[in-house]
Amino acid sequence: MERIFIIAELSANHNGSFETALKTVKAAKEIGADAIKIQTYTADTITLDCKKADFRISNGGLWDGYYLYDLYKEAYTPWEWQAEIFKLAKEEGIICFSSPFDKTAIDFLEELNNPIYKIASFEITDIPLIKYAASKGKPMIISTGIANEDDIQLAVNTCREEGNNDITLLKCTSAYPAPIEEANLIMIRDLAERFGVKVGLSDHSLGITLPITAVALGATVIEKHFILDKSIGGPDAAFSLDRKEFAQMIKAVREVEQAIGKIDYKLSEKQKISREHSRSLYAVSDIKAGEIFTDKNIRSIRPGFGMHPKHYWEVLGKTAKKDIKRGTALSFDLFI
Repeated sequence: MERIFIIAELSANHNGSFETALKTVKAAKEIGADAIKIQTYTADTITLDCKKADFRISNGGLWDGYYLYDLYKEAYTPWEWQAEIFKLAKEEGIICFSSPFDKTAIDFLEELNNPIYKIASFEITDIPLIKYAASKGKPMIISTGIANEDDIQLAVNTCREEGNNDITLLKCTSAYPAPIEEANLIMIRDLAERFGVKVGLSDHSLGITLPITAVALGATVIEKHFILDKSIGGPDAAFSLDRKEFAQMIKAVREVEQAIGKIDYKLSEKQKISREHSRSLYAVSDIKAGEIFTDKNIRSIRPGFGMHPKHYWEVLGKTAKKDIKRGTALSFDLFI
């Protein structure tokens, strides 16, 4: 099985502190994440500073009442930090990559040798963005949180038209936090089969149940928001995992990964030893030479050192070639 790629999403969990951002990179490496992901936008590159109703969040969620511009101004990761974040990640031996939200972000990230492009759920309909990111020839990870089938197909086709076939679709529920009953993880298998891509999960739920389940269903990528300590606060703190929780998730994912294994009907050495305790044919009473084998003097019992039980009817009615003691494993040379 391909090793699960576990992404610690920094997002807004620096809460405006460059020092916290760097500490989070180090912590992600220490607890065993494969990658740290940031986001590359400014309030001006993602929306307008506009107080019209269209730009005010009013869906009853975590950020209800915010104007988009104000939320993104609070949550963004300053671009002047990002070269240092990438540099530190390289020094620590953890992959760092980003979600771009416009063409200027992609150009900026190319200067930083960004190795993967992640398209956020709400950008899956931004075909010009996807086209430009895919044209760079890097692996593409695309969240599908607000997408219907046509949206997903168009995004995948756009990547392929640019000659980019390294595509991973992430099942995602775009709610913050996301209710478990809306996860619909069965879609993970369908995404893989329907679109012919790698699949994973971008999870905004509380806890670690969904990532573990997703791996069992075939996810090869797990993305989860990571925060050093929830007391830091910030826009994403409520649905992020802290250091201890994220470490528990990684441990559980790796255990499930090992448990899934591979398709192989060959017996391991331990299974071969255990097979000695399976059933086989034995004499269950003393049998004299010339005596007939019957269902009274032979049986299929444990352990497994005698003849295979499939020979039971073949042995019945045969004549013992010599005296056979009770508890003797039957073999072909004992009857005529």
